[in-house]
Amino acid sequence: MAASGPHRIGFLGGTFDPIHVGHLVAAVNVRYELALDVVLLVVANEPWQKVETRPVTPARDRLALVETAVEGFDGIEACSIEIDRGGVSYTADTVADLERIYPGAELSLVIGADVALQLGTWERIEEVRPKVSLVVVNRPGSAAVMPGEDGPLAGWKAEAVEIPALEISSTDLRDRAATGRPLDFLIPEPAIRLLRERSLYGGGR
Repeated sequence: MAASGPHRIGFLGGTFDPIHVGHLVAAVNVRYELALDVVLLVVANEPWQKVETRPVTPARDRLALVETAVEGFDGIEACSIEIDRGGVSYTADTVADLERIYPGAELSLVIGADVALQLGTWERIEEVRPKVSLVVVNRPGSAAVMPGEDGPLAGWKAEAVEIPALEISSTDLRDRAATGRPLDFLIPEPAIRLLRERSLYGGGR
């Protein structure tokens, strides 16, 4: 994308280990509801909240899965900005990079309701708040987090988008890949093929 291109950019960061249809459903629905030019799926290089809790698949492999999964989707793109930067991935740094690459663009940070409750633990979160609009993805049947003067979103320019309830666990997907159980309709088919070709998560062809 050219720096002068998209004016309204959403970005959904994550480990994507692996990417699954739940991620894509969130991205597609947020783009539609907010009339965004593009939603970037920003693949973390070293996800600071996970690197010390479990092994994380190499970043370039996770990026390749995302690139394969979104191929052909209009307005949904894989983004390697955190991998290119290297080191531990912090949203504050990513926002600064996006501002530099897309000067003047409106940035919308897309997060799940569970993540919204943890914003206070993020590194340099005070640098992020004035630079983005927050988009909280809520799912029917789960506890919703709504914008307002009180609660976890106080002080944020925020809005909520409801998406279909899809309870998909990345942990379960990794286990399925390792044991050869079906991944069909949970991960986009092209990404399943790549996952098998690279024998990721202990799975083979």
